[in-house]
Amino acid sequence: MTDFRDLADLASERLGGSVLYATDDYFAEKENLLKQAPAVWKEHEYTDRGKWMDGWESRRKRVEGHDYAIIRLGAPGVIRGVVIDTAFFRGNFPSHASLEGCVAPVETPHDALTNWLEILPKSELQGNMENAFAIDSPLAFTHLRFHIYPDGGVARLRVHGEVVPDWHREGGLDHELDLAAIEHGGQVLTCSDMFFGPKHNLIMPGRAINMSDGWETRRSRGAGHTDWVIVKLACEAHVRRVELDTSWFKGNFPDTASLDASRDGETWQEILPRTKMLADTRHVYDVDAVATHIRLTVYPDGGVARMRVWGRATDAGRKAMIAQMINTLAGDAPLRRVCGSAEWVRRMLAARPMTDPFATSDEIWASLSEKDWQEAFAAHPRIGERKGGAWSAQEQSGTRTAAAETMLALADANRRYEEKFGHIYIVCATGRSADDMLRLCNERLDNDPATELRVAAEEQRKIMHLRLEKLVT
Repeated sequence: MTDFRDLADLASERLGGSVLYATDDYFAEKENLLKQAPAVWKEHEYTDRGKWMDGWESRRKRVEGHDYAIIRLGAPGVIRGVVIDTAFFRGNFPSHASLEGCVAPVETPHDALTNWLEILPKSELQGNMENAFAIDSPLAFTHLRFHIYPDGGVARLRVHGEVVPDWHREGGLDHELDLAAIEHGGQVLTCSDMFFGPKHNLIMPGRAINMSDGWETRRSRGAGHTDWVIVKLACEAHVRRVELDTSWFKGNFPDTASLDASRDGETWQEILPRTKMLADTRHVYDVDAVATHIRLTVYPDGGVARMRVWGRATDAGRKAMIAQMINTLAGDAPLRRVCGSAEWVRRMLAARPMTDPFATSDEIWASLSEKDWQEAFAAHPRIGERKGGAWSAQEQSGTRTAAAETMLALADANRRYEEKFGHIYIVCATGRSADDMLRLCNERLDNDPATELRVAAEEQRKIMHLRLEKLVT
């Protein structure tokens, strides 16, 4: 089993992690918790408040209660394990700690965070050591509340897991993105060597700050030697462009490099033949491959600061990301935007983990009662109404430029439809003009109620497919 510490640190300052609040940090500042470098000890260093410590340390508590800190993760994700490092805290470490998680937009103030879920129960700590705890939760979180009991000091908090991007904030999977980037869910699975520079540096955000901020292997001594690294993309993608950046590597860059692509991580196809590299240079190569994994081989050894893999998610890639989002939801708000039936939402959550969200949705929808269908219909605005939120407005964009007489006729058709069938006129409006929707409404008015209920349910099913796509696009 893979050690969870081999996964990305979701709380890392390099990803944008931040300590938003602490009940007390009298002896040592809360911001130290997420420092990238390991804690250090300064034997004779004191401040006007006491011994200088490289960590977060609260004062001795003389009243009931305990201290806690609120952390915004640098990247939202599923937490697989945490390391509570009490390095150099020997007689002043907390006896226990626990963790809660929640989901909120990154700009949410710490005092507005709600719906906390426990992910690590109150657990005993040891002083001056890395206390590692595996986390057994399939849910993705954006914020953590880190409790210490009753007070004391913690040097570092590492939160290891798998990134689950908010694709709306990242631009949407319908656009070209760097799908190797750690903030988009890319992972460096393995490499031949990383003696001088860790493998995860290769896909970190931004440009490298110096030579230590890249992936670098030791010097080889054998003829024909190569080093390699395998990166798993966020999802299957049509890859069009790869960047290999050797910034800061001047006397130790690879002589040449090649790239291979795979759709399963086992069978490889060359997409860039062995190519001469330059020192301290951003190399950009046009490629053409459908891939889930990219393998970089360097000859004979050396350092690469960053690798960017630009591509657009395939249909299979988008489906996998929709499933990932649903499988890791800590709440139900996104699903309620997809469908207004409470029973559909409940059963979608109960069906997790799923691999095909569209098939799962269809199966559940087909088995619901007429009452559940009616509840879903009622969540939509009438065709032509200027309400219902951004998704409804997008779907009904065909009514924006319609003639006034068409809109009046559509309003009358809506009224007659509701009088006959007892629910609003449901049609998958995306890509249809107001005239099309008016014609369809008049045609469907000839249906009997049982037939029309099935027609409306089919239109709702189509809408739900489009809205599932909108979760990531």
